[in-house]
Amino acid sequence: MLLEYIRRQRRTGLFLASCAAVFAAVVALYGYPAAAVGYAALLCAALGLAVFAAGYAGFARRHRELRRLLDAVNETVLPLPPARGMLEEDYQALLRAVCGHRARLLARSEARRQELLEDYTLWAHQIKTPIAAGRLLLQSGGEPDREALAAELLKIEEYVQMALSYLRLDSESTDYVLRRCGLDEVVRGALRRYARLFILKKLTLDFRETGRTVLTDEKWLGFVIGQLLSNAVKYTPEGGRVRIYPDGETLVIADSGIGIRSEDLPRIFEKGFTGCNGREDRRATGMGLYLCRRVLTGLGHGITVSSRPGEGTIVRLLLHDGRLETE
Repeated sequence: MLLEYIRRQRRTGLFLASCAAVFAAVVALYGYPAAAVGYAALLCAALGLAVFAAGYAGFARRHRELRRLLDAVNETVLPLPPARGMLEEDYQALLRAVCGHRARLLARSEARRQELLEDYTLWAHQIKTPIAAGRLLLQSGGEPDREALAAELLKIEEYVQMALSYLRLDSESTDYVLRRCGLDEVVRGALRRYARLFILKKLTLDFRETGRTVLTDEKWLGFVIGQLLSNAVKYTPEGGRVRIYPDGETLVIADSGIGIRSEDLPRIFEKGFTGCNGREDRRATGMGLYLCRRVLTGLGHGITVSSRPGEGTIVRLLLHDGRLETE
């Protein structure tokens, strides 16, 4: 530590030595006695050593304080020593601001990590159901029911797609690509994916073409319509009916299912909320409508839901051109 302090003060030492040399030369030119010059030099050396000792003591104290702060770097508030001067107060204020920002980032990161852990724990629990059902179909003996097995695989794909969509939505660069596309083609693509489920439950489909083109992201809008069709199939009893039809700028998806209770309607877009229907159907994750709302908000569209228990649910997608950027 002493050598480090001497190295840091070498310029000051060289400056003082130069001053002493100039002083001695001037005194010698004027013919002063050597004893007087030596006495003055001795006094200056004693004073210099005292200043050097005081400076070294302060350097050593600061070094110990910084080492102590280094050991406490993981604490929320650093135990800073009293500031000595205005600039040191400014540096300490800056350091406190940096520490506070770091603490907020850590708290946000931990909350996000815990949230993801809970979400994916639920997701892993839910995806076990179609996997177990598919395994039972394969182990039942004889020729497996191919349609039923395909339906369970479709559910697995749906859960995986939901998880991937959740990750993409929470990333900083969601891959929205907005362009004009045919709404009927998007609806037909979703219907083709869920056709097996309609057939297995013997549901009647009434699809009226819209003839519209909309400014949207075809992939993400298809994801939303797929989630809504999945809910319609899931909560509509066997032999029920699902209708898809235009109403002005609105695309309507209506079913004759079990409906949603009035006390649950205000919360159906909350993440993880399943309501009374979800508690009865253990496969519900409470993520589908939450993701639908977020995707549609990002695309500049809207969604409303109306329902009555025992009479079915009506979902309206307001697909106006809410955003102007195109590919």
